[in-house]
Amino acid sequence: MNVLLFISGQEIFIVLIVILLLFGADKIPEIARGLSKGMRDFRKATEDIKKEIEESTREIKNEVSNIQSSVQNDINDISDNISKEVEEATEPIRNDMEKTADSINKQVDDLNENMS
Repeated sequence: MNVLLFISGQEIFIVLIVILLLFGADKIPEIARGLSKGMRDFRKATEDIKKEIEESTREIKNEVSNIQSSVQNDINDISDNISKEVEEATEPIRNDMEKTADSINKQVDDLNENMS
């Protein structure tokens, strides 16, 4: 521990002696308790903030997921409706084409029989 935050061991020692002289031996444990309590409160506040942020983002993610599911369901419904409408619109045309094809095939078969 030669250099701690750009402070050498001798400078740290001098700072500790100054603190001892200013506050006395009786006050140093109280100061240390106060510092540790402050650090503990700071960590707790930091953890609380992290939890709040996680809960908020979790709610937002759930809302986005619900919206995405709703949109996907709407898209599927619209796609199914379009498919049904196209099927209904083309069914008469398909039936007419099949009737015409059957009629042509029958005429071709009749011609083939007459030629034989």
